[in-house]
Amino acid sequence: MNEESWPGEDRISAAEADDAGPERFEQDDEAEVEELMDSDGEPAPPQERVEVEEERRDGDTPASEDEPPAEEDELPRLRAPGHAPGQLSIPDGYSTLKGSSDGARRSVAVVVSRFNGEVTGRLLESALDELEFAGVSRDSVTVMPVPGAFELPLGAMALAKTRRFACVVALGCVIRGETPHFDYVAGEAASGLQLAALETGVPVSFGVLTLDSLDQADERITKGAEAVRTALEMADLFAQLRSSPTG
Repeated sequence: MNEESWPGEDRISAAEADDAGPERFEQDDEAEVEELMDSDGEPAPPQERVEVEEERRDGDTPASEDEPPAEEDELPRLRAPGHAPGQLSIPDGYSTLKGSSDGARRSVAVVVSRFNGEVTGRLLESALDELEFAGVSRDSVTVMPVPGAFELPLGAMALAKTRRFACVVALGCVIRGETPHFDYVAGEAASGLQLAALETGVPVSFGVLTLDSLDQADERITKGAEAVRTALEMADLFAQLRSSPTG
């Protein structure tokens, strides 16, 4: 035994704690009742009492209605629509036939729609610049204007059947309106130009813009140059195929 403690002190302390227990619990109950009362001393509405009890159990304040659930933050972000990136890779060891957009010593026909001439004129300018860059001389280029995009397949077919041109470049512009006219013209232009190429065996490239509004044309004018590169590459492929020993 020491001066600070004496026998039985621990048992008396426990007994005192038990005696004070009900009084302590009564104090806790009073604090809880006050918490469930509103500012006027009246009992809080049932919904508020439920919220207070939930706060006491969880130890957290309820999430704000303006904050999205946590799982929404974890959802993957969708990428904006567009073309698939990357280039085609062919494994080694295979015989490969590749075309070139070099247009030297080639004759090229360009069929272009006069309708929406503000756009098709710029497409034609882009195509002619690309032909010159590819080495196609001006006297080797024939330009055939037609009334509209619907007439492009017929013009392309006529040019291809002459067998005077290595390829045909088709340029046009169709802008969506308030009627289904857009769908018929754009669809028939696409299928007709493909048919002209399939029936004649002469490459026909598709340089027709299909726009929802005129404002979209500025970013797509280079479609004329793209159509030229496509036509020249296919023409070179066909030339190699015809001259190939296994062709």
